Amino acid sequence: MNASLNDFILGAAFNLVTAAIAVRFIYYPRTQKRNYVFTFLAFNPTIYFVMALLASAELSVGVGFGLFAIFSVIRYRTEEMPIREMTYLFVIIALPVMNAIFANGGAIEKVLIANGVTLALLYLLERGWGFEFETSTHITYERVDLIVPQRRSELIADLRERTGLPVTRVDIGRINFLHDSAELTVYYAPFEGIPLTAPPALAPAGHPVRALENEAS
Repeated sequence: MNASLNDFILGAAFNLVTAAIAVRFIYYPRTQKRNYVFTFLAFNPTIYFVMALLASAELSVGVGFGLFAIFSVIRYRTEEMPIREMTYLFVIIALPVMNAIFANGGAIEKVLIANGVTLALLYLLERGWGFEFETSTHITYERVDLIVPQRRSELIADLRERTGLPVTRVDIGRINFLHDSAELTVYYAPFEGIPLTAPPALAPAGHPVRALENEAS
């Protein structure tokens, strides 16, 4: 086995391990989205092999970012991809472009540092890194008697009980007195065991709380 083949195999293994750490131990525990796990881990080694098999390192970088530009334009038109997943997709595409240098046997120390810093930054950002993050969800709420400012604490307590979420604040949207309902934006602090994009739990029978959409902020 010659040196170039050794570099190719080691680079492929290192690239896949780096991507697996980013997806399995940093991304997935926070989001629980299996579909994107498949996408990320399928993209990463494929792009690495394309980059590594190109003869010119300069051409590899150009083609790598050209591929990302194409994917950015396509953006999986059948389903809108959230900003978080688009960021991870960029990282997953950028990693094999950097790691393809292994196949050429050069600048290994820089590649190791770049991969380590990327993983560390992803981990710190996903852990909060001192920031206070909130997740919000839009719901239709039927107890319009609680939406007055004087009863805001009762409203929050009722939402906490019926959704099981640590609700911190509520914004009142459209109010429909004809049907005794109001559109609320409920904010809550994500915690271990609840992904950033988890929908609220179903309310007990007789107390409809309908979730419309969920987003992280």
